[in-house]
Amino acid sequence: MDQAILTGLAASTVTMAVPLLLAALGELIAERSGTINIGLEGMLLMGAFTALIAAYFSGSSALGIGLAVGAGALFGLLMAYFVVGANANQVVAGAALNLLALGLTGVAYRAVFGVTGSAITVRGAPAFSVPVLRSLPVFGAAVFQQTLLGYASFVLVPLLAFALARTLPGLALRMVGENPRAAEAQGVHVKRVRTLALVACGALAAAGGAFLSVVYANTFVEGMSAGRGFIALAVVIVGRWSAWGILLAALFFGLASSLQFQFQALGVAVPYQLFLMLPYVLTLVVLAGYAGRARPPAALGQGYRRD
Repeated sequence: MDQAILTGLAASTVTMAVPLLLAALGELIAERSGTINIGLEGMLLMGAFTALIAAYFSGSSALGIGLAVGAGALFGLLMAYFVVGANANQVVAGAALNLLALGLTGVAYRAVFGVTGSAITVRGAPAFSVPVLRSLPVFGAAVFQQTLLGYASFVLVPLLAFALARTLPGLALRMVGENPRAAEAQGVHVKRVRTLALVACGALAAAGGAFLSVVYANTFVEGMSAGRGFIALAVVIVGRWSAWGILLAALFFGLASSLQFQFQALGVAVPYQLFLMLPYVLTLVVLAGYAGRARPPAALGQGYRRD
């Protein structure tokens, strides 16, 4: 295969992987605390919308990303209010959050811009090259010519892996996800840990949404998260609740997403809808054959009330 094609495929794979990686790392924090956040899709969408609106009116993509992270944190706090404070069903609360984000962003977009025939575009976040490494064949431009948000997503992987394995807050988080009553007996405030985990999850997922709107597409389209929140849930499972495993899984699913564009560009006499289905079909296939062999945190999805 021509090196130019491989280089383009590598760049597309990394671009598609970044929002999945950010959302999945956020979900890793939430699930390690024993909370499953089905609302990732809505948080991605809210982050994409907030970043686009802020960048459009301020002219600053950095401000857009910052406000998107804040909006995601608020959505995480809202999720925590129901599933941690009120002990609501986590799956139902997450699904409701997705519907809220879908309706809220759609109505707000039309209220601000009206029903327009063309998409609203913004200037994308700038990319920064790493000298020498940028010139490496195939992967050089893909990895070492990124926006700050792209670099941050990869730096988060070792930081989060270290924090979960080697720090007291990471140990407390894992204790709450495995046995919240035992954690409480050791002096860990379970509800506080789970609330902070969901806030962090919302912030990271919204950062992934901001990447979609102000780095990848430079615009916003209703429902533009396009199932990435659910794919991020699969990424966490395939990555076996490990930050390094999640990185590899995100790149794998990013490759599946980028292949659909490569197949369409080859002009194969196959309906393009089949190529669009590729990432989602692959998600189902991987989960059907793999999920049963992965061991989640013991208290995942279980509510908690103090005695």
